[in-house]
Amino acid sequence: MSTLAPLRLLREPWNTSKGNQSNITTVGSSTWCQGLDIPNEFFLTLGLVSLVENLLVVAAILKNRNLHSPMYYFICCLAISDMLVSVSNLVETLFMLLMEHGMLVIRASIVRHMDNVIDMLTCSSVVSSLSFLGVIAVDRYITIFYALRYHSIMTLQRAVVTMASVWLASTVSSTIFIIYYRNNAILLCLISFFLFMLVLMLVLYIHMFALARHHLRSMSSQQKQPVYRSSSLKGAVTLTILLGVFFICWGPFFFHLILIVTCPTNPFCTCFFSYFNLFLILIICNSVVDPLIYAFRSQELRRTLWEVVLCSW
Repeated sequence: MSTLAPLRLLREPWNTSKGNQSNITTVGSSTWCQGLDIPNEFFLTLGLVSLVENLLVVAAILKNRNLHSPMYYFICCLAISDMLVSVSNLVETLFMLLMEHGMLVIRASIVRHMDNVIDMLTCSSVVSSLSFLGVIAVDRYITIFYALRYHSIMTLQRAVVTMASVWLASTVSSTIFIIYYRNNAILLCLISFFLFMLVLMLVLYIHMFALARHHLRSMSSQQKQPVYRSSSLKGAVTLTILLGVFFICWGPFFFHLILIVTCPTNPFCTCFFSYFNLFLILIICNSVVDPLIYAFRSQELRRTLWEVVLCSW
């Protein structure tokens, strides 16, 4: 295990005695409990891909005035949050590689300070990313159910206040988390926040999907014949992908936190802890996939992205 460890401070439970730790080591010695040895170069590559993707999204939104709306501002903030995940991963991995190859020698005290800064950056990006996923879901809900009043409800001023509040809350909560991360109450708050966001997105998307089905049935009854279902099916698939990716990428990490609180010495939990690097990979993969789901599906944004890539400013 490396010296630098954003989020990896949660890799193993801290509330176990020395005797229990020795038992855990014995129980976890089986082959399937050895976890995955993921090379740092893979973390580095994945972080670079995520960083480039999200930089393109931010640049495209800033470039095109047609994208200067609350919805795209929220997508831009999500991209920035994912960029912070990528940057913290890149910084950590680079330092780890340099230290492992003896190209960089740093005093332990400096390493600890760097570790705290990277931890805070990572935790802030995690909280803000989850928050903006929820904000985007709420924004889309308002767009569908309050279409005529959308511009009066989601004004630019309210959007700015929302974004500022999310960033402020993310910074404060990440600071508290880094200071008191050994307290189970802090972990329970983080787990509750994840579950709240998951339930919020699930309820909103199910309601939106129910509305789409209602409109489809209404059109079918009026036309007395089957209607073309492509758009409705596309919407259903999109919502399924959104929730599926969110749960797959974030679920294992937060399940890991739940196990730390509930069963730190259980043999099954111990084996699950050994796969923590895989859970980090999934979180970074979420930063890679987010632009594809939330941004690249917009025709206007895709066109602007091509202009950015081709340097046609």
